[in-house]
Amino acid sequence: MRKNSTLPMKIIFLGPAVFCYLVVFLYPTLRTAFMSFFKVDAITDALAKWSFTGLGNYASLFKSTLFMRSMQNIAGIWFYGGLLVFALGLLFAVILTSGVRYKAFFRAFIYLPNVISAVAMGTMWMQYVYSPRYGLLKNVFGFLKLEKLAAIQLTSPDYIFAALLVAYCFGMVGYFMLIFMAGIEKIPVDYYEVAVIEGASRWKQFVKITIPLMKNVLRTNIVLWTISTVGFFVWSMIFSPLNPEPGTVTPMVYMYQMIFGANMVVTERNVGIGAAVGVLLSLLVVVVFAAATKLIRDDDVEF
Repeated sequence: MRKNSTLPMKIIFLGPAVFCYLVVFLYPTLRTAFMSFFKVDAITDALAKWSFTGLGNYASLFKSTLFMRSMQNIAGIWFYGGLLVFALGLLFAVILTSGVRYKAFFRAFIYLPNVISAVAMGTMWMQYVYSPRYGLLKNVFGFLKLEKLAAIQLTSPDYIFAALLVAYCFGMVGYFMLIFMAGIEKIPVDYYEVAVIEGASRWKQFVKITIPLMKNVLRTNIVLWTISTVGFFVWSMIFSPLNPEPGTVTPMVYMYQMIFGANMVVTERNVGIGAAVGVLLSLLVVVVFAAATKLIRDDDVEF
């Protein structure tokens, strides 16, 4: 009787959460996966208007030069941006956990770009840093007598991907720095004290103690960085708002244009192809998560 008496309470407390999960997450996910096998003109079209294409939408994606370019773009952002963000984030984390003065101030200062919206940050970089007329970099290069660098228009098609990458990484360093700091501060201080007694240098302590004991943190950051890269959208739209350059097109931009309206990115709207992009990106995150879990293990580490 006691077990049965708790059933109504379970339904009351769990029911809303389960309902929201089914309606907000599970149903859209299954509908998107199902839709990826059909040609759909509008996202609100009834099922009767859908035209079955099988794997045709996926085949069209891999035949699309622009979509493959968008995949190359996020691969570059994931690899080069990941190296830059992880290197700077880990460097700042090590410095700020080494007993430096004004730690709270520097931590907040480095994290500040994450508090500002991506739209505001992107606009700042476009209008005040990369501006070909009065941009910060143009003035700095001019002051240093680097006329060739000052003459480069960083928002031109030849340089816009690099400019976008630098701006995006600037805004992400603080976030991953905090995660690295949390991982470092969790390591017992005794390990470092013993290493100092044994005569180990700072670099050796970092390589032999810090890195091995932060495998789980590194794995988490790789997954979070992958999710962030796969969802790369706002920055691309800010750097090329009307007719995106090939260097700024990402799969999310391609998917958005396929679903909500064609322009220079895509010439014909097809919600089914947009759904196929979403499925592929979801599978990509799952693959990276599985690979990171398999390759980066901390089973042999105890502390």
